[in-house]
Amino acid sequence: MMRTSRQALTAVLATVLATTAACGSGEEAATKLELSAALPDRVPSGATLRLGDPQLQALIGASGLDSELDDAGITIEWANISGGPQSIQAFRADKLDCASVADIPSLFAAWTGTSTKIVFQSVTVDPLEHPIYKLGVAPGVGVASLADLRGKKIAYSAGQAQGALVLRVLQKAGLTQKDVQLVELTSTGDSYVTALGSKAVDVAPIGAQNVKLYEAKYPGATSISTGIRDDASTLYCLTSAVEDANKAAALKVYVAVRTKALLWSNDHPDEFAKAYYQDTQGLSEKDAKAVVEINGDKAIPATWDAAITRLQETADLLAKEQNHDKLDVNTLIDRRFEEVQADAAGAAVVTGDAA
Repeated sequence: MMRTSRQALTAVLATVLATTAACGSGEEAATKLELSAALPDRVPSGATLRLGDPQLQALIGASGLDSELDDAGITIEWANISGGPQSIQAFRADKLDCASVADIPSLFAAWTGTSTKIVFQSVTVDPLEHPIYKLGVAPGVGVASLADLRGKKIAYSAGQAQGALVLRVLQKAGLTQKDVQLVELTSTGDSYVTALGSKAVDVAPIGAQNVKLYEAKYPGATSISTGIRDDASTLYCLTSAVEDANKAAALKVYVAVRTKALLWSNDHPDEFAKAYYQDTQGLSEKDAKAVVEINGDKAIPATWDAAITRLQETADLLAKEQNHDKLDVNTLIDRRFEEVQADAAGAAVVTGDAA
């Protein structure tokens, strides 16, 4: 009985000490939040989020919506990180809670043992009119349609959105990997453009905003459209972050603010161009405005059903073509934030997924 009493007393003292330490640091002790539980309505004192979301960082500041984060008592530790490879590395080092990416990184995080959840989905209005990527064609190479890809050297990055796009393009063209030569390249900065210009590859997916610059830099260079929707845009987080009650409460506020900021950018394209592309990316005023126009307006879907269907199709394709395990993408989605987005968008929410 005495041993049991001592054990119980030790447990109580440990709890008290942990709570005292948290209060002393101005931060409430976090409790684990089950993924099936409702998101907390109250943001606790000292709630902090570590975010790799550079574009939205600029938008939130330019729109004045950062005041809503301040009013909620949320501290944001911004990191100049986005995209799959950087964010997964930061997740593994426990240096980041969430990052802005396309949909592919969530798949590769799962396949490589990093548990994440998607908490935000946005789409492009008229996505086929405003693609994220086009297929750049090297100078002197004859590619006028997807059928012409047969036998060509195509830049390929297995773990990135560009790699998935290449596989989807081949599928649409009725081709297989054996019908082309996939050249493994990591797409960082202008590496694909350089590879095209030097004719190391015949074809490579390049950002639509870079097409004019590419064609001007390399005489004889051309490009074609993929005809494939590639506008997936998400915010994904470590599962441990959304299981942390403090961070989950802060994320609920952040997702709402992020939604409002994204919609604000549609109505303030010049301010968006200056705040992000000009002031942080170093583009000229003319080029910054051109990029915003090329990228098109963004929309918040009323439901994530269509996005999940597309992600499952992509996961199935990658599992087959890259020898990954089959994956149920519903395990990667935290649909509690679906309603948070829709409520924040209000009348601006779109049905039909802007397809």
